[in-house]
Amino acid sequence: MRPAVTAPLGTTLAASLLLLLGACSKEAPKTEEVRPVRAIVAGSSDIDLSSEFAGEVRPRVESRLGFRVGGKITARKVDVGATVKRGQVLMQLDPQDLQLTRAQAAASLRAAETQRDLARADLKRFEELRATNFVSQATLDARRTAFTAAQANVEAARAGFSAQSNQAGYTTLTSDIDGVVTLVSAEVGQVVAPGTPVVQVANPNEKEVVIALPEDKVDAMRKVGNVTVRLWSNPDLALQGKIREVSPVADPATRTYQVRVAIPGAGPEVRLGMTARVQFASKAGTQQIRLPLTALFHDKSSSAVWVVDKGAVKLVPVQVGGTTGNEIVVAGGLQPGQTVVTAGVHLLKNGQKVRILGADAPVAGAAPAGGAAK
Repeated sequence: MRPAVTAPLGTTLAASLLLLLGACSKEAPKTEEVRPVRAIVAGSSDIDLSSEFAGEVRPRVESRLGFRVGGKITARKVDVGATVKRGQVLMQLDPQDLQLTRAQAAASLRAAETQRDLARADLKRFEELRATNFVSQATLDARRTAFTAAQANVEAARAGFSAQSNQAGYTTLTSDIDGVVTLVSAEVGQVVAPGTPVVQVANPNEKEVVIALPEDKVDAMRKVGNVTVRLWSNPDLALQGKIREVSPVADPATRTYQVRVAIPGAGPEVRLGMTARVQFASKAGTQQIRLPLTALFHDKSSSAVWVVDKGAVKLVPVQVGGTTGNEIVVAGGLQPGQTVVTAGVHLLKNGQKVRILGADAPVAGAAPAGGAAK
């Protein structure tokens, strides 16, 4: 038999290589790049200025009470949060020393009255002797002067006794107003000096919110008439506020100005110490479209934004009417309802397919229900 003829090894490898090259020469199908972007729907609003600041509900009248005399505290009658009436006892001092001083003043008054009575009797007797010329006029004048001095001593002693009586009464600290105790800064056994605040009482009927404004916002906020106060615990409750007081001096640490916003319509649900948000909003004469600064694209010497239309972007020139905080005011070139790219504007090109991150694009330009924060 004749042996089978086999193809050379080199020929076989060459054929296999040609088949592989033929397979690699086929072009892969091109897929169009879809770039994810963030976008918002442009909306119009007549709100020209909208800012929000956090603050604390504080009483308008808050008294820091202290004893008018010094001494050792023997009784504390109230706790923080207690409701007190005018004239109610809050604290008491040890009255023993002041009572002794009062007794001493009373004894001095009695001694002065005794000396006065003696001087009056002498004056009467010498007036009778003068009438019969048994004594001279000079002697009578001396007795009259002694009586006048004794009467003056009585008046001085009476005034001293009254002062010491008042001092003894100052050992009891009472409330000057109907209110609520917000602070107790001294305890039984503590020795306090005259005038040291020991109890703080606030009037809960007049409430206001204390906020801190940056120095570049003070003048603008003064002119805003629409001020709304919302509580952190109840954002749905909107209370009308009014700027009552602006501190003329900035805080040395924060460089902010303290502003007190009155809330006349506050009810019992607004409690002292609550966290509140104060929203300032002023209206413009016309509707405005506002966009974040990140949406602005500088095309050569003009300004433009990327608008999403049917899944692709196109560059739309716009006229910028100004800036408000971190937003621009669009004066022309854009219509409400158009979807505008707000992130990655420098990585796009005309006609590029995009995918908007998020199910729904937020609406820009209109103030949200809770007020826009800047």
